[in-house]
Amino acid sequence: MEQQTGAMEGDDIMMSNAFYKGKKVLITGNTGFKGSWLCQMLLDAGAKVHGYSLEPPTQENLYDILKLHQNVETVTGDVRDYEMLADTMQNKQPEIVIHLAAQPIVRESYARARETFDINVMGTVNVLESVRHCGSVKSVLNVTTDKVYENKEWCWGYREHDTLNGFDPYSNSKSCSELVTQSYRKSFFDGSGIAISTARAGNVIGGGDFAADRIIPDCVRAARRGQKIKVRNPYSVRPYQHVLDALSAYLLLIEKQCQDLCLQGEYNVGPEEDSCVSTGELVSMFCSKWQQGQEWEVCKESHPLHESSFLRLDCSKIKSRLGWKSTWGIEESIERTVDWSKGWINDPKSICALTKMQIYEFMHR
Repeated sequence: MEQQTGAMEGDDIMMSNAFYKGKKVLITGNTGFKGSWLCQMLLDAGAKVHGYSLEPPTQENLYDILKLHQNVETVTGDVRDYEMLADTMQNKQPEIVIHLAAQPIVRESYARARETFDINVMGTVNVLESVRHCGSVKSVLNVTTDKVYENKEWCWGYREHDTLNGFDPYSNSKSCSELVTQSYRKSFFDGSGIAISTARAGNVIGGGDFAADRIIPDCVRAARRGQKIKVRNPYSVRPYQHVLDALSAYLLLIEKQCQDLCLQGEYNVGPEEDSCVSTGELVSMFCSKWQQGQEWEVCKESHPLHESSFLRLDCSKIKSRLGWKSTWGIEESIERTVDWSKGWINDPKSICALTKMQIYEFMHR
């Protein structure tokens, strides 16, 4: 292990995907949890990474922890500011655009519904309009969510052609973002040589997520304080996956559609069926992996917000068309998340090396 860590500290571990070496990539929302992991993956692959984002959303945040500002040129801006975004795209001339910027918290979307729709819908319009007037772009990915579907509490997974109609403002705004992307592809990009897809990912977990009102960050915070973990709905079932599983699917899709325009479209990105577990099961696994007698309890406070009981994705399309499959199951995903979180708590100076090691081990599985 020490020898591997030393190699990581030398910054000479490269991703196996040669496609990204030297490519100019622009990521919106690159200072967030997913965006920070993605920046590190692309830097390790030899890409030239640019960002367009607000400041990191939390005081403790992965972007600063990994010192990504040293290697990623980030313009501080809001996706609602079309002029600034369009100017940034013209100045950076990216070949690849990955749209992650969003208001991503369901509970927050009830308190800030208008702003959520503005960011998630008009932000998507502004990104695609900027791409439309930038001649360098060849491949675009808009990352949405598994919650875009009209949830009928089915026991089987939703497929890409099922009805889009998210319930809450966040989910519905992402449904709208999907429709915006489809409209732009048909109206402006058909025959242009620019590939545009959307990825509907499940609930991602991993080290470095400090967001409020997410179950794994809540678990880590409670464990650090020696408190019981409070769970709102232990029986709700979700498709949990490690953040690297989702990001690897995004990067594969971007590459493949760039090489073959026929592969662009809408794709579900989720774990294998045995990784769709209830929140209670997920938290119990976390407690077991944390190994410090951690416990959880059902939160007795009232929660008037709508919350679906069952959600699963059918990922047959991305598996059959692109050959992608999930790498880390739920047990290993939680174990890796706990390892990262304990590493950050106990030895923060080595966290960059640990992050790179997890990426390396994932990519070489």
